[in-house]
Amino acid sequence: MNGAKIAVTTENGQPVEEVTTNPQGTWEVQVDKPGKYQVTLDVSTLPQNAEVRGGNNTRTPTVYEGNCSTVLFALQPKGAAGEQQQEEGGTSGGSTFWAQAAQLTFEGLNLGLIIALAALGLSLIYGTTGLTNFAHGELVTLGALLAYGFNVGLGLHLIPAAVIAVLAAAVLGYLQDRLFWGKLRKRGTGIIAMMIISIGVALFMRYLFLIFFGGQTEAYAQYNAQPGIEIGPISAAPKNLVAMGIELVVLIIVGFALLRTRTGKAARAVADNPALAASSGINVDRVIRIIWTGGAAIAALAGIMLALSQNLKYTMGQEILLLIFAGVTLGGLGTAFGALVGSLVVGLFIQVSTLWVPPELKNVGALAVLIIVLLVRPQGILGRRERIG
Repeated sequence: MNGAKIAVTTENGQPVEEVTTNPQGTWEVQVDKPGKYQVTLDVSTLPQNAEVRGGNNTRTPTVYEGNCSTVLFALQPKGAAGEQQQEEGGTSGGSTFWAQAAQLTFEGLNLGLIIALAALGLSLIYGTTGLTNFAHGELVTLGALLAYGFNVGLGLHLIPAAVIAVLAAAVLGYLQDRLFWGKLRKRGTGIIAMMIISIGVALFMRYLFLIFFGGQTEAYAQYNAQPGIEIGPISAAPKNLVAMGIELVVLIIVGFALLRTRTGKAARAVADNPALAASSGINVDRVIRIIWTGGAAIAALAGIMLALSQNLKYTMGQEILLLIFAGVTLGGLGTAFGALVGSLVVGLFIQVSTLWVPPELKNVGALAVLIIVLLVRPQGILGRRERIG
């Protein structure tokens, strides 16, 4: 069919190219990098008597190094949907919908766990200091870029490169509080002033990344565009399954530390009442410094996982920061477990909502859910008086 419009974007919605089919009904788009892409057929450009079989006008192919990927949109006369089974596999349009819903739910869990890792550090810092840190997204980017430098720049395998990057980010988080934020607290700088300063820090770090890394999109040397494993209706790359396992383990360890260790109990005491915690013998500055160290390390790990899933660029932290804030606010400001629950809700809604809304609007829908929930429960899903745990 001639004249149908096809739009190709990256997995996170960045435009690649828009083309029109030729008289043979074929089209071609050149992409710079391997990875997952999103291909959307503009149904308004189809003939009046034609529609997409199954009703799904979006495909998410994975392009591998040195190979091309074929994307097909099967058409049928209007009104034929639901009257007969599809020719391939004998599946109906309804089963196709549920298969896509299962796939998007899996992808939503993957995204939600990444957001939860990043949101956890932000929530812990807010809980102990009251600071809404707008530079937290840059800590996410920092972890991804450090791992890229060790992996591609120095030639280390991604696994040791990632471990070194997380440790380096932890050291930088410690130094950041000891040499900067801790000094501001001792001088009595107000929370609003510190929040504005954090915006300046975010801008400084972002453009520092641009200078040293550049504006291009890059990928790690290993685990790039892996073939998917079929698990029922779900197709998942092995790296995503391993990444989700790592994310769950880290979240469980942090939760256990908050509930069972002396440092975790001290952090909860500081979050509840810093003055009372100090009078009972808790070293408040030491606790806050540990939280900054751990928060930076967790954010760096989230950045590595995000880059492994979507490739990396210097603005990746900025782009996910709004979703991090949404997860933290939805779960309850300052509550670590609330950040986890809120982030999972945000991640799931972002991906699953593309069943009904254009992919470009998926983040808007997640923020709409945030607004609706907060109208009913202003403190968030798990918001309560104790701020951490």
